[in-house]
Order: sequence, then C-alpha cells, then structure tokens
Amino acid sequence: MLTVLAFLSLLGWLYLGFYHGDFWRPLVMEEDSWSGPWPNIDIVVPARNEEDVIGATLSSLLTQNYPGYFRVILVNDHSTDTTRKVAEETAIKLGQSARLTIVDAPDLPKEWSGKVAAMQAGVRQSSSPFILFTDADIVHHPKSLEHLVAKAELNQLDLTSLMVKLYCESWAEKLMIPAFVFFFAMLYPFRRANDPRSRVAAAAGGVMLVRRVVLDEAGGLEKIKNALIDDCSLAALIKKCSNRIYLGLTHDVRSIRPYHTMDEIHNMIARAAYTQLHYSPLYLLGCLLGLSLLFLVPLVALLSFKTSPLMLGLFVLYEIFILYRPTIRFYGRSLAWAASLPLAALFYMIATIDSALRYYRGKGGNWKGRYQTSKK
Repeated sequence: MLTVLAFLSLLGWLYLGFYHGDFWRPLVMEEDSWSGPWPNIDIVVPARNEEDVIGATLSSLLTQNYPGYFRVILVNDHSTDTTRKVAEETAIKLGQSARLTIVDAPDLPKEWSGKVAAMQAGVRQSSSPFILFTDADIVHHPKSLEHLVAKAELNQLDLTSLMVKLYCESWAEKLMIPAFVFFFAMLYPFRRANDPRSRVAAAAGGVMLVRRVVLDEAGGLEKIKNALIDDCSLAALIKKCSNRIYLGLTHDVRSIRPYHTMDEIHNMIARAAYTQLHYSPLYLLGCLLGLSLLFLVPLVALLSFKTSPLMLGLFVLYEIFILYRPTIRFYGRSLAWAASLPLAALFYMIATIDSALRYYRGKGGNWKGRYQTSKK
C-alpha cells in the first residue's frame, strides 16, 4: 500500500513539474519602456494601527519618480495608535503635504470586510483613470509607479499586480515565507493567471494597479464587499469582464512587516486559509489529503526502509528539492532550505485545520482586533 501511495505521490509531482503552468519558476516582472502619455494615478493605502511602518511606506510613495501626476490617499481605518499623526509628520518632513490626502474610514458597513471597506473609502476620493491599491507595510522602489504604469499601458492591462518581496530574516521566516510563495503559485500559477485563455485569476494585495473604468464596469468593490481575500477576489472580478491581467514577482518592492515567530506566521495563515477553501469541509479534506500525498507520504516511504517505497520516496523528495530551489534562490537563502518544504507543508496543514476550527467557533478572520469571518 505504501508503495502505491508513493507512486501516486511521484505521479502528482511529475504533473506539477511538467503540466501545471511552470508554477515553480518565479515570474519576475521585467521593466517595460513607455514614452507616455502618463496617466494620473491615485494611490490608495488602507491603514489600521500601522504607526511602526506607515512612515517608511509613505516616504517611498510620496517621493516616487513618476513622470505624471499622482497623489496618495491614506485611509485611516479606525486606528487607535498614532498612524494619522505619523503620516502627517512624514508628509510635512518631505515637503509633500499637498500630495497626501488622509481620509477617516466610516463606520464599518454591514456585510463589508474591514479592508475592502477601507479600500472603498479611498476609491470614493479618487478621480484618476488608474488606482494603485497598496498596503501600509510596503516600501516601493523610487520608479515602482513608473514601471507599473509602463507595464499596464504598453500591454493594455486592466489589473497589474505584484507579489512583493516578503520579509525573510528570522529562522521562522526562512522556513515559511518562501514556502508561502511556492504554495500560492501552486494554487494560482502566475502564467495561467496571466493567460487570457485561462480561467485562473489571481493578484497580490500588496500591489494592485487597476484601470478605473474596468473596475466600474465590473461593478466596483461592492461586488467583493465581504471578501477576506481581497486580492484574488478583485482579480476574479476584473477577469470576468477583462482577460488583461498580470501577476508577477518583484525584487524592488518589499514588505517591511516581520513575522519573528512561528506563532505569528501560524496566525497569518489561519486568518484566511479556510476562506480560500470556500468554508467547505470537503475542500478542507481534499486539501489535507492532497498535501499529505505530496509531502508526507514520501517521508513515510523514506522512513519505512523498504526498498520500493524508499526508492520512490527518495525520487519524490529529490523532485521537490529541484522544484523548490528557484523560489529559495529568489529569496537569496541557502539551498539547504529547499529540503525543508515538507516540514513547511505540515505546518500549513496544521494552520489550515486551525483556520477551520476558528471559523466554526466564530473567531475567523481576526485582523488587528477585528473579527471578519464572512461566508460567501
């Protein structure tokens, strides 16, 4: 029986390696050349209790080297710390107060998730043909906006999104952050998301440049008002009326939010993992069985010390190492970390189970003190 399971695991990885949209090869956005005209841009930044990071984020945004006009709309989402004060002081220090608009988010409307409601508050203030949604813990390269707009205009994209370089310094981050990117790409292969013929739709919430007219044609953010996973929900919404979307990785835009411990990473995953499974016990079971077959069966086969399953297990683990290696290289980590993916998968399985338990206890979607469990 173990030999059969190990063989099925091997077939699964062969499929993933050769027929699953080359998900394991990082797709890094190349710089496109665009001579203009350069459209006006409104940058919407939802912020809830972000006093530790908002200064660095706004500094990188307010000083963008963009040939056209842009402004930053910071939506203060009921912060109880000094987020607004730090934002104001940052703009004054940079001499960019005229470029920054601070909006206080209204009381959370019924059936809206907190972040999407904050994004909507920013959209109401926007009058530009493009809106860039970016998170309050993201630091942008000085030409980030120029590169995004060039990519969008040259390719006539209606949604241009980047998965930013995530913070990856502690041992917990080195174990889990590259794995997070790998698993996301496995679930949403970037090249398929970018293929007009594919039904796969995905985006990364840290950087999403949206063409306003298409967002309005799709029904606006109200159509995804209760989404906890706002990025992929927005991508699916846009792709219903436009197949011109792009998702890629970047070295030049990075998150400055650290996850120092495994417990912090566990909570980050558990907050929305069950949402991604559409709150379905059957999907949860299928996810756990699939991860077990792909990651745990090879380890059990290896430890069985029986010739057939052991050899199959070794082959599968070697294939995992080969496929995971490009992601490890993207994050500049030692290739030795490529051997840790099965352990990371086990951790994700535990966090996903906890995510389901939190949902059924009415504690799902907890983010910055606000429970946002939402069932579609």
